Amino acid sequence: MSRHIGIALCLMLLSSQTPTAGAELPRHCPINCLCFSANRVLCSDPQMSSLPRILSGEVEEVIVMTTPLMYLFANTFQGSPQLAKLVFLNNAIRDVHAEAFDNLTRLEELDLSGNPWLEHLLQGTFSKQGNLTKLQLNFNRLKTLLPDTFSSLRSLETLELRGNLIATLPGSLFRSLQRLVFLDLSRNWLEEVKREDLEALTELRTLKLNYNLLSCLSVDTFHNVSQLKELHLEGNSLAELPRDVFSVLDKLEVLNLRGNFLSNFSSDVFGSFPSRLKELSLKANELIELSGSCFYGLTSLTCLTLSNNQLSQLPSDLFQNLTSLENLDLSENHLDSLPEEIFSDLQSVKVIQLQKNNLTELAAKLFADLPMLRQLHLSDNRLQTLAPGLFTSLHSQPVVRLHGNPWQCDCHVSYLHDWMLNHSLDPEEQDKVRCGGPGPLRGRTIASVDKERLVCRLPENRLMADPENCALRAFNGTVVVNCKVDWCSPLRVKVQFEAQDGTVYENVLQRPWQGNKQCNNNTIYNKTETP
Repeated sequence: MSRHIGIALCLMLLSSQTPTAGAELPRHCPINCLCFSANRVLCSDPQMSSLPRILSGEVEEVIVMTTPLMYLFANTFQGSPQLAKLVFLNNAIRDVHAEAFDNLTRLEELDLSGNPWLEHLLQGTFSKQGNLTKLQLNFNRLKTLLPDTFSSLRSLETLELRGNLIATLPGSLFRSLQRLVFLDLSRNWLEEVKREDLEALTELRTLKLNYNLLSCLSVDTFHNVSQLKELHLEGNSLAELPRDVFSVLDKLEVLNLRGNFLSNFSSDVFGSFPSRLKELSLKANELIELSGSCFYGLTSLTCLTLSNNQLSQLPSDLFQNLTSLENLDLSENHLDSLPEEIFSDLQSVKVIQLQKNNLTELAAKLFADLPMLRQLHLSDNRLQTLAPGLFTSLHSQPVVRLHGNPWQCDCHVSYLHDWMLNHSLDPEEQDKVRCGGPGPLRGRTIASVDKERLVCRLPENRLMADPENCALRAFNGTVVVNCKVDWCSPLRVKVQFEAQDGTVYENVLQRPWQGNKQCNNNTIYNKTETP
């Protein structure tokens, strides 16, 4: 946290709690400090090398931040035993005396964060803080912690050790913290967390182990923390998940596994998972495939993130039973197609993200029966056309992102052209949805192209005439074949209709040429015509 941002946040916090006009201020405000009320003081002087000596007996909260203060000596704030909150943020503290806080027995919150030279804590540092409920030791350089560092903190509810250099946890480190509900060990060097490390934390609700060096979990790692509601494991080196590793976490609502090395996992990992889980992130792993039943038990899931993996195909029943799902992120994968029925159970889904895949086509009924859909992201794929009626079943007018696709502006893009004109895409999006071809229309916005120019050239091997002079166009329910032919062309137009039973009905149009001139091949010589 920068000095200016930190000061601004503290000023906002303190000013929001400043008493109304007429409230009493302290009789003696310490030099180089700001007193916002009789009980709140902020000291932030770049020249301050020692703590203020004069503090009113009414002061309950003191914040010392962004100073060159290096040492906390014995009996810090000896004359202020009434302090309830003490913050040392972004200072230069190197050493904390074991008796620095001995007289602060009423302290409820203590923050010693952002001291880049603080590498250790002495035994007994918090021995008199039995009333402490929140302790923050973030972004220091703590490497090891003594087994009894927190043994006196029996009232502690929040412990933050984020951004240190802790590589191992003494087995009894948390043994006295039976009231702890929030533990943050993120951004350390932990290679392993064992069941006994968490043994006493039976009331823990949030556990953050993200951005460590964890490469494996044992099947019983979380067996003593069954009350967890949030578990953060993102940014580790996990390559596999043991079967039933989360099976005891029947209260869990948020599970973040983003940024690991998972390539697949057994259906038993989530398939029999407690149904209370609401958010699951597997973003930025190495997932190659998923089994159809791997998420089957997650009936309460509202947000599923599978983006930035290596998925090229998905089973049609992958999201079966996810009836509460609201946000589905499949972006940044290698998907080239999707089963038509894959979204059929997602009655509550509001956002589907499919951008940055390799999709070349979408089944006509892919988004059927999605009454709650509000956002659909299809940008940056390989789509050239859309199946007629693809968006017809959408009951509202969702935000649709279509840019970054090589749309082929011929007769097959007529449905998309009409849909864009009849639906209110925002102007910026309309301007980004452009033709990838053919040549004369390349780079044009689809909405700006006259519909009569959306024509299809007939394949060369199907023509007796020059293929560059034939075109197919469709509008208002009518297909028109337009060919400019040479005077002696024997071109015929054959139309075939195939019924559902496979019966083919055929009509042939061969217009007799008018005129009387003889051609070299004994056909009638005539001027260019358009059948």
